[in-house]
Amino acid sequence: MVSRVLSCTVSGLHAVPVHVELDLAGGLPGLTIVGLGDTAVRESRERVLAALRNSGYQLPPSRITVNLAPADLKKVGSGFDLPIALGALATMKAFPADTLSGFMVVGELSLTGEITGGGPAFPAALLAKRAGMEGMILPVEMASEASLVNGCPSYPVSRLSEVTEFLRGNLSLKPASPPLARKEPDIPDMSEIKGQGVPKRALEIAAAGSHNVLMIGYPGSGKTMLAKRLPGILPDLSHDEAVEVTAIHSISGLLLPEDGIITRPPFRAPHHTISHIGLSGGGSSPRPGEVTLAHHGVLFLDEMSEFKRSALETLRQPLEDGRIVITRAAQSISYPSRFSLIGASNPCPCGFLGHETRHCVCGPSVINRYRRRLSGPLMDRIDMVVEVHGVPLEAISDIAPGESSGKIKKRVVKARSVQRERTSSGLPPLNSLLTAAQLQDLVPLGREHRSLMEEAVKRLGLTARGYHRILRVARTLADLEGEDFPGPEHLAEAIQFRPVIGELY
Repeated sequence: MVSRVLSCTVSGLHAVPVHVELDLAGGLPGLTIVGLGDTAVRESRERVLAALRNSGYQLPPSRITVNLAPADLKKVGSGFDLPIALGALATMKAFPADTLSGFMVVGELSLTGEITGGGPAFPAALLAKRAGMEGMILPVEMASEASLVNGCPSYPVSRLSEVTEFLRGNLSLKPASPPLARKEPDIPDMSEIKGQGVPKRALEIAAAGSHNVLMIGYPGSGKTMLAKRLPGILPDLSHDEAVEVTAIHSISGLLLPEDGIITRPPFRAPHHTISHIGLSGGGSSPRPGEVTLAHHGVLFLDEMSEFKRSALETLRQPLEDGRIVITRAAQSISYPSRFSLIGASNPCPCGFLGHETRHCVCGPSVINRYRRRLSGPLMDRIDMVVEVHGVPLEAISDIAPGESSGKIKKRVVKARSVQRERTSSGLPPLNSLLTAAQLQDLVPLGREHRSLMEEAVKRLGLTARGYHRILRVARTLADLEGEDFPGPEHLAEAIQFRPVIGELY
């Protein structure tokens, strides 16, 4: 007799269906698992046999073959224990076999028959809903997260015998309730920033069009303060974006059971000692890196020039394509990584090159080596470079609050809505994603525009990529001011954010 139970495994950012097939046949007694499973899957044999025995079930003296289909897909983790055990019980007619057809089953078994384990329940629940399942049977630890997906009830279970009684119809299980609304961390307000009009303007533009910004200034000038207030002016995620971001955090193990759907754009700020794998993702079993965890949000690199150059260079592909591809011998995985890069850097290792009163102690060779950590190709992907100067004492002591994050956010949301309206014409939802062909229609260049761009190309040595990035920023400036097309003043302001890098020091 053959039984079949639906389970799943994670590949990239998605749960993939796995059919656990179990066959009882004559021959020497034993249990064999095939289907390209990892060590945890192969060890299921011992856990399942002990759990069945200690739960009061005795397998017949038969040869049992378990196939995890499709056979060419690598299976990872201990979540196949419960489906294998239920498949064995179905062949023993411990319950009607057809009762399993409407459920997706995931769970690890202890030797005593207890059902344990955690894992990315959210993408599994999304798969179960798409497959039209009646519900999911899974450990208590996973049920709360799975319940975030409406339309597919998640039934938490704690023991193997409990599942058997449920499938026999002798026990009713109550679906798990979704957790309360996610409590987002408090975000400091922009009104606390004194002065710094130009950097705040740059961050508003970055928020409105999802552009990349590099802030350069002395220690204590306020670069980190500004960046940490950026999330407060970003619009909430759309439903599709929230589902995608929540799935990413679930697979990365960062979604706690009490957490709800992530509705705010993520803000990731890795330390400068992070490796290139930690930043871009990877490992022997590929996992999302910081560029993916920042998807639809912000990646903030404080002390950007202190990061390893090998790590910074991994940003080039995701900044250009919005995806990062990780290739290993056995598989190639593509992760989404559409984020706004915000960098902060000192002008030199000591931080005081060009300071009005402090003396720089760095030699020319040290300064050159420090600058070269930000390569030309990486800098070419930065839309705006901003100098952040120290705030005068009279501005610091001023008790009048600055413009609040709420007011700035209203302008950003309005500009984003204008960009979304253009999607009906086949355009992307953010100005940072506009192609060169699309920019020709959205940023028409008159005589004055062309004169400005010709001068910018001569003075700044712009590449084609830098040229188009100026046009995208100009388009965002026009959206912020409610203009149909960017004027020369918008283009001039966008050009001012791309100075010759050497002049910043």
